[in-house]
Amino acid sequence: MSKPLSLEKILHSQGFGTRRECRALILDEAVSVNGELCTDPTAVFDTSGLEFAVFDEPWPYREKSYIVFNKPAHFECSHKPMHHPSIFSLLPEPLVQRGVQCVGRLDEDTTGLLLLSDDGQFIHRMSSPKWKVPKTYLVTTKHPVNDDLIAQLKDGVLLHDESEPIAALACEQVSEHQLSLMLAEGKYHQVKRMVAAAGNRVEQLQRTRIGQLQLDANLAEGDWRWLDPAEISPA
Repeated sequence: MSKPLSLEKILHSQGFGTRRECRALILDEAVSVNGELCTDPTAVFDTSGLEFAVFDEPWPYREKSYIVFNKPAHFECSHKPMHHPSIFSLLPEPLVQRGVQCVGRLDEDTTGLLLLSDDGQFIHRMSSPKWKVPKTYLVTTKHPVNDDLIAQLKDGVLLHDESEPIAALACEQVSEHQLSLMLAEGKYHQVKRMVAAAGNRVEQLQRTRIGQLQLDANLAEGDWRWLDPAEISPA
């Protein structure tokens, strides 16, 4: 349920700086609410459906952030990257400041669907092995896909350091060198290791689906959008 908040608190909650910095933005005539300039930091607004702008950049009020992002290759899912730029360098600074985190990570060279949020319960619900939210990947292989490869992945392959075989929830051929692979787990390099254990090699990897959420065909690599409320459910 939404609640009335002062404009200073609204900006602070949305990642626009400290309370003092947000107050300064308002006093400097940098903030408008629902299209009207507001210079009073203590002015109170109902946050339900609230739209404001900072330096003419529109921003919707969100109590919690739920983001879908199309990750490009050669970016790390970390605030402290080691060898490549961080995906957080591609996001607006307010999202970074309010502390959005990756809902499970993708390898540096893996592209595709990535969720980010500052809602700890949502992150746990979508990423914890306990809930087994399925993830689907488009896998490009070095050698041609054949029936034996698909059968092994569906029946289960034994990975190094694992005591039991791991099987795909679903696996089907897409083209001569591509297959669609659905997994319930999210183990380290799992897709690459499973395909290698079945006698092939992953050349490219793209995550296309998490639960019922499909990667947008019109969302370019490096772009993001807000999740609609109906999309937040993992079902």
